[in-house]
Amino acid sequence: MKAAYRTSYGNQEVLQIKELPVPGPSENDVIIKVTATTVNRTDCANLTGKPLIMQLIMGLVTPKYPVPGTDFTGEIVEVGEKVKKFKPGDRVWGFDDSGKAASQAEYMIFNENRGIELMPDSINPIEGVACIEGVHYAYNFINKVSLKPSQKAMVNGGTGAIGSALIQMLKYHGLSVTATCRGEHADIVKELGADRIIDYTSADFTKENEIYDYVFDAVGKSSYGKCKRLLSARGIYISSELGPNYENPFLAMIAPVSSGRKVKFPIPLNINESLKFSAELISAGAFKPLIDRMYSLEEVKEAYAYVLSGQKTGNVILKVQNPET
Repeated sequence: MKAAYRTSYGNQEVLQIKELPVPGPSENDVIIKVTATTVNRTDCANLTGKPLIMQLIMGLVTPKYPVPGTDFTGEIVEVGEKVKKFKPGDRVWGFDDSGKAASQAEYMIFNENRGIELMPDSINPIEGVACIEGVHYAYNFINKVSLKPSQKAMVNGGTGAIGSALIQMLKYHGLSVTATCRGEHADIVKELGADRIIDYTSADFTKENEIYDYVFDAVGKSSYGKCKRLLSARGIYISSELGPNYENPFLAMIAPVSSGRKVKFPIPLNINESLKFSAELISAGAFKPLIDRMYSLEEVKEAYAYVLSGQKTGNVILKVQNPET
């Protein structure tokens, strides 16, 4: 089988397409013929080993997992002898951000007890893969708070995979949403449901006078210190990143014993729950993934180069095989 492959940390140039044997399943594993995956922020962090904390997970000197990839849609072609949830022919989708998924390949192996679910028949596998990573992280923002229709939220980074999903989730729950983006992407963010848009190239949202119940930084480029003045008396700040000097987990740890404004840290658990929530949103007509570009597996270097440039809007798809094959 063909697979993206690397043996060191670095940019897209460390990647190559390599022929590897198709993996065989252990007793609780399934073998998946991959239809599509994405190249996302997590993939880029795993590829580059940056921030350095990633190397504690992926390997201090060289990456433990040479085939990259975190999310996938595909079809099960073989199951281990103790597999109970799935059978050959099942259409599935899933996610694992630990680096073990190895989904940027024609075939992959996955434990049935990890983050994998049957994909609803109504979901196209190309669009479906764009409903996984961003939705998962966005879901782990909103499940840390109690959303109410009367509330107001700020989303910093409205065109990213997380931000574009978050806007739609917040509107699904009836909140008023302000979002930041580049001016030329304002129509895209408005179509996602944002009530108000701030062009971050010409205005600093942290200096405005609006008050919000939530500030969600979906790109991790702000800080609690800068955003605190925007929060209501019991407002909550959540960022997708660790924050300056890795402060966000610490601030979240003291939140339960502090009063007033708080920081919460979105530890991204519950992959199966986020997949089910994604299906719920799509079925309700409340979510449509934002897709920027599509590349073939052979174009994996170009895909990573584009994502690493920081210019993507929504999701970048890596199409591995045609859905009908």
